Amino acid sequence: MPTITCVEDLRALARQRVPRMFYDYVDAGSWTETTYRENQADFARIKLRQRVGRDIEHRSLATRMLGVDMAMPLAIAPTGLAGMLHADGEILAARAAARAGIRYTLSTVSICSLEDIADAVGAPFWFQLYVMRDRGFVGSLIDRAKAAGCDALVLTLDLPLSGQRHKDLKNGLSTPPRLTAANLLDILCKPRWAAGMLRTRRHHFGNVMGHVKGVDDLHRLADWTLEQFDPSFSWSDIAWIKQRWGGKLVLKGILDAEDARIAASLGADGLIVSNHGGRQLDGAPSSISALPAIAEAVGEQSEVWLDGGIRSGQDVIKSLALGARAALIGRAHLYGLGALGEEGVDKVLEIIGREMDLTLALCGYQDVRELDHRILVPGSFPLP
Repeated sequence: MPTITCVEDLRALARQRVPRMFYDYVDAGSWTETTYRENQADFARIKLRQRVGRDIEHRSLATRMLGVDMAMPLAIAPTGLAGMLHADGEILAARAAARAGIRYTLSTVSICSLEDIADAVGAPFWFQLYVMRDRGFVGSLIDRAKAAGCDALVLTLDLPLSGQRHKDLKNGLSTPPRLTAANLLDILCKPRWAAGMLRTRRHHFGNVMGHVKGVDDLHRLADWTLEQFDPSFSWSDIAWIKQRWGGKLVLKGILDAEDARIAASLGADGLIVSNHGGRQLDGAPSSISALPAIAEAVGEQSEVWLDGGIRSGQDVIKSLALGARAALIGRAHLYGLGALGEEGVDKVLEIIGREMDLTLALCGYQDVRELDHRILVPGSFPLP
C-alpha cells in the first residue's frame, strides 16, 4: 500500500482497482472534456497571499450550512452510480460524512436506496432530485426523502438531457452494462471490486427499481429512464416541488448570474454553482470562474456553494474567498471510495480538512468564516 498524502494518490489507486467502464464514468467529461479540465486548471491560476506575524493559534473550520452546524464548509455532492465504484458505496460514503460532521447527498440514480441510507447510517443526509416526466414518481421520491430523514432537497437543473460522454459510449456503459470480452477481462483483473459486488445484493438503481410499475429488470429500467428526461421542465415547475417538499431547497447547476437571480427570487435556500463536473455542456465556463458574479448577484438572498474541480483543501479556501459559503466534492470522494472503500472516503475528508486548516494558518487567518478576496494575490484569476 503506497503512502496516501493527497487526493491524487487515491485517484491513482482507484484507477487500478475499479473496472475501466466505471472508473471512466467518474473520471471523464463530455465531448472534448475542455470544461472538465478547466474546473481544476482555473483553481491552479488563483494565488494565495502568504501572511506572517499574525496570531493563528486558535483556528476553526466550523461553519453553518442551511442553519445547521458543520465541522467544515464542505459537503459530499450527489453522484450517480457511486455503488458501482465500491459495493454499497453510498452507504459507506454517507457513514464517512456523518463521522466527519458534514452532509452526504444521495443521488436519485444511486445504487443504494434512500431507505438503505436511512437504515444503515442513522444520521441526517440530503437527497438530490431529478425531475422526470412522471410527476407522480417525483412526488413519491420527495415523500420517501422526508420519511428517510433528509433535511434538505437538492434539485438538479442542468440535466434536461444527458451530455454526450465519449468514454462511456466506447466502454459500453449502459443499463445493463455491455459485457464485451474486453470488459469481462477487465473485471476479472479487479478481484477486490468483484468480490465486493458478489457479496452485496445492491446492483441496480435502488431508488427506482421496485418503485415504478412495470420496471422490474434492467432492460425495462433503461427504456423507462430514456423516456423520463423532461426538456419541458422550467422555473415554473419549482413552486410545486417546493410546496410538496416543505423544507430546505437547494438548486444545483447554476452557472449564470441571471439564472442565479431567478433562482434566489423563487425562494431557494441554497444555490450550487456547478457545470455538472464538465459532464454536460462542454465549453461552458469553469465553476470557479462563474462563482464571483453569481455570489455578487445573489447577495444574502440564498447561500451560494461551489461544486466542480475541488481536489484539495486549498480549492475550498479559494472558493470561500470568491464568495462561496461552502464547497462540495464529487469525484474526490469517489476516488477514495474506489481506492479503499469507506476508509478511502474517511481519508479524503481528513486530507481536505487538514489542507484547509494548514492553508488558513499560512495565510494568517483563524476562522474560515472570515475569508474573502483579500486572502488572494491581487490580480489573481478570477477576482470579482
